Amino acid sequence: MADKRVNVLVYSGNGSTIESVKHCLWSLRRLLGPNYAVIPMTGETLLKEPWQATCALFVMPGGADLGYCRTLDGPGNRLISSYVKNGGKYLGLCAGGYYGSARCEFEVGRTGDGYEVVGDRELAFFPGTCRGLAFPEFVYQSEKGTRAAEISVNRQALISGGGAVPEVLRVYHNGGGVFVDAEKFEDRGVEILANYTERLHVDSGDGKAAVVHCKVGNGAAILTGPHPEFSAVNLNDKGKDRPDYPRIVEALLADDQKRIDFMKACLSRLGLQVNQTDDNIPSLSRLHLSSARPQDISDLVSSWSDIIEKDEDGKEIVKDEHDTFVVEREAPSSWSMSGVVEALPEAVQNILPESVRPEHYPHGTDKEKAKSAGDHSSAPKETASKPTEEGIVDYQAIPKRVVVHTSSIPEPKETPYFNHAAYYSSHLYFGDLYSLPQPTFGKTLLYGETVTSTNTILEKNTRLLETLSNGTTATATTQLAGRGRGNNVWVSPPGSLMFSTVIRHPLSLNSRAPVVFVQYILALAIVAGVKKYDPNHEAYENLPIRLKWPNDIYALHPSFATASATSANEDNNNQNNTTDAERNKFTKIGGILINSSYSSGDYTLVCGVGMNVTNPHPTTSLNALAAAYDLPPFNLERLLASILIQFEKLHLRFLVNGFSDAMVSDYEDVWLHSGQVVRLENEEGYPRARILGVTRDWGLLVAEEVVVDEYGYNAGGCRATGRKFELQSDANSFDFFKGLVRRKV
Repeated sequence: MADKRVNVLVYSGNGSTIESVKHCLWSLRRLLGPNYAVIPMTGETLLKEPWQATCALFVMPGGADLGYCRTLDGPGNRLISSYVKNGGKYLGLCAGGYYGSARCEFEVGRTGDGYEVVGDRELAFFPGTCRGLAFPEFVYQSEKGTRAAEISVNRQALISGGGAVPEVLRVYHNGGGVFVDAEKFEDRGVEILANYTERLHVDSGDGKAAVVHCKVGNGAAILTGPHPEFSAVNLNDKGKDRPDYPRIVEALLADDQKRIDFMKACLSRLGLQVNQTDDNIPSLSRLHLSSARPQDISDLVSSWSDIIEKDEDGKEIVKDEHDTFVVEREAPSSWSMSGVVEALPEAVQNILPESVRPEHYPHGTDKEKAKSAGDHSSAPKETASKPTEEGIVDYQAIPKRVVVHTSSIPEPKETPYFNHAAYYSSHLYFGDLYSLPQPTFGKTLLYGETVTSTNTILEKNTRLLETLSNGTTATATTQLAGRGRGNNVWVSPPGSLMFSTVIRHPLSLNSRAPVVFVQYILALAIVAGVKKYDPNHEAYENLPIRLKWPNDIYALHPSFATASATSANEDNNNQNNTTDAERNKFTKIGGILINSSYSSGDYTLVCGVGMNVTNPHPTTSLNALAAAYDLPPFNLERLLASILIQFEKLHLRFLVNGFSDAMVSDYEDVWLHSGQVVRLENEEGYPRARILGVTRDWGLLVAEEVVVDEYGYNAGGCRATGRKFELQSDANSFDFFKGLVRRKV
């Protein structure tokens, strides 16, 4: 498939420790973003979901190896082993290093307190024994055994990655082992990447291997005794067990750049694309609440009288279930809707309908101020919070500052990476174009340059959510904790279009318009918003944007694209007969997550979208596809407005007619699955089934059982048995591109 493997999965199930998982996520996200999504994964997810196809690296962090055995012995280890042997990569850190060896020997002879762990292990990526403690005094949940262990690096084995590789460095060590006689396994694909330089507490055989690289079938594993993923900036509040702990942290801090370089070299050796820049940890920015009609914000803030309280400094505070918000009043400004039209490019102004031309605004225009909307070069970056250290930050604990714009929209210098004037002008334009003179979806906007998650801000803070009007939309330039279906996240670097929209859906309409179909409507709106982005360039209509059931957004990979409109039209005309080879040319560029709650006769839906627009990583982007078709690039503000207007238009039709035959037809016209033959995993084995469509009542996937004759199904040699299945999505059990659909019973 055109998709590359983009997920880095960090095991967070039984046996792992919270601290080790946090350190893994923190370091790997810095070193691998935005090329990969670094995601914690539970044992249940590992056992039940088809994670292998999109996994670039499987990480087993520090913890207790016996806990891993209890959850993963047997089926789990077979999945991990099969993944690695078939080209996957494994990184085992400390306990993960013990676990990835053929034998674990830990505190042999220390039987009185239950510390001794001795036994064979199933993965056996390192064919020998990992023995510990390499250094003494380890105690669980303690820093008593912590030391800045010095290791010497086999630079020859790592220098091919192209970055700096240190010769010697000190790394965090607490309970790790040594890989016994590692040199003797060279003929079995083992290479030593680093050795301990100090005297060890246990017999290590020949050598003192601290980090090893192991060839495993078509894949590879790196196992470590120490913790190179632990950064000193995340250790300063630890170490109450030993008075010299500050000295250890100081030593680690002095070698932190070497640690980073060593980690980069190891990840490069595993074939991952490493971020070579040393980006600072981003700070949360202010949130800006605005509307095309500022009086709406005044009315909204007035309704907060029951939820706002004042702290001891006189600040207005909203303490909600997940976050605390500090309400700030806007600074005096002359920027208003009178200037929004001229913030648009001249070519766009020329296609505006008369009703939204500058002369229709009673206060005139401010041309100079509008022109400055596009100039971000000198605008200061504003933040709501700046961590005192570049370590692990509890973003939930940081108050979120909300600037309420009750008399104007935000000025360009306040939001240099989002042009509110351009957005609201586009919103007016598309609303008028599609006969929505007073559009609701996106009329009120909550924007932040850097946020945790637009979905979390809305869905997890019910006191705030209850006050927001239908169609209120949160959007951001960067998300630090974007959420996806199941345990997944969608990487959200700058260049992504990220937004979440609030919808109130009355229970009384659920029989005619079941709430489950909102995800389908939103998916259709995204496709329509892209294709109807610019009436001056009808070729946008021909862009090959498609849907993977139920609501993932796919695009033809630019490497397969053509600038020929004729070819594009042929692709669109034949999309209901997509072959497996054609499907494999499409790559994911976005996804949808909808969370719902019920109260007082209404469903409240928070409809979240994340889509690659200008950023080429981790898969590809809309702009890369547009360039392949000789089209101008997409503008985020205009695209957001286009999608929201399409969403509202489709939603209004849905409320009246339900998910009608016409809507089903529209949906199936842009999906990838009509006629696709898959294997259906159920209690009876793996029968083949042909995808037919979706049901009109609850949006279930319809498939019919088929048998394959001697010509094979790719030649059309399928015969229906008459047996049909209706399937419901549960996160990621539908691995269409591997030809497997799992039926839940």
